[in-house]
Amino acid sequence: MKKLYDHISGKCSKIVTQTYSTSFSMATKMLHTSIRPHIYNIYGFVRSADEIVDSFHKYPKKDLLDRFEEDLYLSLDQKISLNPILNSFQQTVNEFKIDPKLIAAFMKSMRWDLDKKVYKTEEEYKAYIYGSADVVGLMCLKVFVKGDDAQYNKLKPSAMALGSAFQKVNFLRDLKDDFQDLNRTYFPSVNFNQFDESSKSSIIAEIERDFELALTGIFKLPMEAQFGVYTAYKYYTKLLKKLKNTPSVNIQNTRIRVPNYQKMSVFASSYLKYRFNL
Repeated sequence: MKKLYDHISGKCSKIVTQTYSTSFSMATKMLHTSIRPHIYNIYGFVRSADEIVDSFHKYPKKDLLDRFEEDLYLSLDQKISLNPILNSFQQTVNEFKIDPKLIAAFMKSMRWDLDKKVYKTEEEYKAYIYGSADVVGLMCLKVFVKGDDAQYNKLKPSAMALGSAFQKVNFLRDLKDDFQDLNRTYFPSVNFNQFDESSKSSIIAEIERDFELALTGIFKLPMEAQFGVYTAYKYYTKLLKKLKNTPSVNIQNTRIRVPNYQKMSVFASSYLKYRFNL
């Protein structure tokens, strides 16, 4: 039965989300049940592509990504895939009429991660972040507004800013892994062989501007989505604060994390502030 297979596919995307990201899965649980499965479906898709380019070092990454992308577009066209992650993703894309250009931009950024190591210009940097993060925020926004184009266009700038902020925080948090292990540098005009407090402060100021713009749109979201998105926002601003208080040399040498007990504290605090309009 196709209905049963679709249900199992959704479960697979949920498992991927919960296994790879405790913070994102916690925030997703704060979304209304009508939209929660679709966010799992989007995350399952983007995480699968990201794992190909970032983790499968002993395998032919380009061939795997080629096959993944071919199966992706077949699934969108035929509305079924034997890959359960793609099968669940195509359901969400087709139901909410997510723009194929967003998906193409995401896959373009994933392809850059196969062999592009240095982003030398502001244009390259912005293009990569748009494809790897902004479009993911826009896919989620399409679900949050249930396909309403007028509301989507109104909230589009803040959704993109939030996606950018999340990605830049990840870049700063993962500086050691990206630079030392994958030999990647995303931030232009920053010499990571001489990464200092001035460089760190400049990056953090850029992220804070993104968060400021993002916050203006969060409370304009439909009620079903507000608390979940606000929770993710609070977690990432907590992580940014921790990075801000961490010496630049430590960021270069270790991956900065927010412990689970602090995450729970963030979520509890977020709920109280949200519940009482603080």
